[in-house]
Amino acid sequence: MDGAGGPGEGPAQEALQSLSRRLQVQEKEMELVKAALAEALRLLRLQVPPTSLQDLGTPTPTRDSPAAPPGLPPTCSPSLVSRGTQTETEVEMEPSLGPPGLSNGPPAPRGGSEEPSGTQSEGGGSSSSGTGSPGPPGILRLVQPPQRTDTPRRNSSSSSPSERPRQKLSRKAASSANLLLRSGSTESRGGKDPLSSPGGPGSRRSNYNLEGISVKMFLRGRPITMYIPSGIRSLEELPSGPPPETLSLDWVYGYRGRDSRSNLFVLRSGEVVYFIACVVVLYRPGGGPGGPGGGGQRHYRGHTDCVRCLAVHPDGVRVASGQTAGVDKDGKPLQPVVHVWDSETLLKLQEIGLGAFERGVGALAFSVADQGAFLCVVDDSNEHMLSVWDCSRGTKLAEIKSTNDSVLAVGFSPRDSSCIVTSGKSHVHFWTWSGGAGLPGSGTLTRKQGVFGKYKKPKFIPCFVFLLDGDILTGDSEGNILTWGRSLSDSRTPGRGGAKETYGIVAQAHAHEGSIFALCLRRDGTVLSGGGRDRRLVQWGPGLVALQEAEIPEHFGAVRAIAEGPGSELLVGTTKNALLRGDLAQGFSPVIQGHTDELWGLCTHPFQNRFLTCGHDRQLCLWDGEGHALAWSIDLKETGLCADFHPSGAVVAVGLNTGRWLVLDTETREIVSDITDGNEQLSVVRYSPDGLYLAIGSHDNMIYIYSVSSDGAKSSRFGRCVGHSSFITHLDWSKDGNFIMSNSGDYEILYWDVAGGCKLLRNRYESRDREWATYTCVLGFHVYGVWPDGSDGTDINSLCRSHNERVVAVADDFCKVHLFQYPCARAKAPSLVYGGHGSHVTSVRFTHDDSHLVSLGGKDASIFQWRVLGAGGAGPAPATPSRTPSLSPASSLDV
Repeated sequence: MDGAGGPGEGPAQEALQSLSRRLQVQEKEMELVKAALAEALRLLRLQVPPTSLQDLGTPTPTRDSPAAPPGLPPTCSPSLVSRGTQTETEVEMEPSLGPPGLSNGPPAPRGGSEEPSGTQSEGGGSSSSGTGSPGPPGILRLVQPPQRTDTPRRNSSSSSPSERPRQKLSRKAASSANLLLRSGSTESRGGKDPLSSPGGPGSRRSNYNLEGISVKMFLRGRPITMYIPSGIRSLEELPSGPPPETLSLDWVYGYRGRDSRSNLFVLRSGEVVYFIACVVVLYRPGGGPGGPGGGGQRHYRGHTDCVRCLAVHPDGVRVASGQTAGVDKDGKPLQPVVHVWDSETLLKLQEIGLGAFERGVGALAFSVADQGAFLCVVDDSNEHMLSVWDCSRGTKLAEIKSTNDSVLAVGFSPRDSSCIVTSGKSHVHFWTWSGGAGLPGSGTLTRKQGVFGKYKKPKFIPCFVFLLDGDILTGDSEGNILTWGRSLSDSRTPGRGGAKETYGIVAQAHAHEGSIFALCLRRDGTVLSGGGRDRRLVQWGPGLVALQEAEIPEHFGAVRAIAEGPGSELLVGTTKNALLRGDLAQGFSPVIQGHTDELWGLCTHPFQNRFLTCGHDRQLCLWDGEGHALAWSIDLKETGLCADFHPSGAVVAVGLNTGRWLVLDTETREIVSDITDGNEQLSVVRYSPDGLYLAIGSHDNMIYIYSVSSDGAKSSRFGRCVGHSSFITHLDWSKDGNFIMSNSGDYEILYWDVAGGCKLLRNRYESRDREWATYTCVLGFHVYGVWPDGSDGTDINSLCRSHNERVVAVADDFCKVHLFQYPCARAKAPSLVYGGHGSHVTSVRFTHDDSHLVSLGGKDASIFQWRVLGAGGAGPAPATPSRTPSLSPASSLDV
């Protein structure tokens, strides 16, 4: 019977104990609330202060009045601090001089008073002592105007043991009352405090403690207090101005083939032009560094939002690129526009259509018969406005509503510039336009709709191409190639303004299984077609006779675009954002590869120029930063959100969105550990600098600590860091590998003693001088200057300090990468700002030797590799830009 009853009694006993503990906690909370209300009522009823004060003179140090701890400036004497509750005298003084600011002072002896459990974090929602976050336990310092000379009295230590619990509750009640008083005083000042920059409760404000102990900033009205290291006597000693180092875009990984067309061409120079995010890339196959003659990549970066389409001028030099509409950092809409630029100099020649397009530019085409004098543009408005522009003057000659259905392609007839063709959802339209003597807006456009007759009308016609004899081939979603020809009567009336011209279907050939995404006319007159579902690339001769074909490997996706290179060489863009090079006989190999969905995970190798990325496409990719190529990739089967290399470089840890994390061998790509902690997503994994521990930050508010073997292959649970009140966002290890600094979603800054048993360090003042092996936490004294005014706490996604501790790189929510000096501990610190990403930048990391910086785009799935130039970098430093305090965010300088 005993054996049968034992297992049942255990859970019941544990449940009773749990209920008992919860009841005790609730009773304590009720006592605290009652005490707080009683204290508040007592303060409100208070009319006359006590007639005498204890110890008005300078007290002599006793056990309750310690000497100043190390690091405390001599201007702050322990005689000016009060431990315990706010005194009645202090409350009476407030109406005359305004409520004093309460700020935390230096630490008190351990035996003096116990820190309340609600004041664990350095910033965030757990704070309960004034608007500032708790500092060294048990001590409050009055931050008052210089003329104030009153000295608050010290608490008496002669209370009996029975009175101590009541005094503790009184201190908690006074802390709550002080919070109410401080909040009211902050609002009543209306932002006139000279120590705070103006801004509403949602703005970021900084407050420098006059006594040199801490600084305070606010995010969404929440106070975050950060303690100043003892070696810094004044914030004015810290560096100001932008850093001497600069960034230069070295390489862009990826190609936008998943959701765009008209995105791949070959220029007269032999360079391949395509786009991703806000950057148009000019790539010379063969690799290697250099400009137009030496291979590698060059970049046109004139756009302010994502590029959607391209067109190459008949001269093979000029390029037109259209961008989508967007919003700036203040939420104001940015208008779509077309840039015409020189591919040799990368200089913008013309800006066309600013204010004339809606939502974005969907398709572009230069005229051919008149050497590219005109440009046709279709925007993404509901009516898909079709317009013709004079390229040299940038003026609009004609405009018309084309259709309410999507338009996927547009082009001029190579034989007659008055003939324009558009295709898209369930339509092929043949347009005739007259220029109206070249006067702006005087031209006209008339439409003839293509009639399918006995042929099945497809749902989409994604592409078309003009043949040398004037006929048109269209590729549709049914896998058919249709030949459109002009009737005999129409062929007798060539030239501009032939309103009677119509095209009809004269032949059909079933070419692919599934949709046809691309058609390309080769120099020898043959046509190439690229299939979607079957991934086949087929060459067609006269009469649509198949001559040769090749199949694209499945992991590259379907054919999106085709361009003809030198000789028999072909360039193929795919729907999985890869750019392939080869021919039909020998096959194709990738020259550019990228992710296909939102990116978040990034880490750099500890001693090689390599880095690893992962994201929502479930791919884990290792990149060679020197060869600018993909070393390997594997399918994680789940979304990867974070990663970190072991210091040996032999293994890498990857955190997934299910609470599962993996350790993989970087050489064999085999999974050596597969562990799950909780059921919520993991936001950060980080090895200690000695490789003995692995910290895993989860959205279940916990940090899991594992002991790691010397080779990193084996892990065992060491403990958990429990104390955050929101999900973990960032964490860093100390240089000795014993401590962790962590940030959370409610802006807490906590410190942990891992070697001592994963204990929370309640006295955060003692951590002010601790050195950190990495600095990726976005909240902390050394980096609080990176936050812009008006921030809601989510504007900065990632931060990384260089290994030489000279600069800090920041990834923000406004598609920008910032470069600050380190330490960045001055409000509104200036920075250098670099654009190019078309979505929020999710992560930034320096390579092991600080020669490069890698940044990830979110939705644009792009990876940018920046070269660090200047002091300590790989090249000469350009002239340091002058400081411009009026720029924002964070007084930034756009580059």
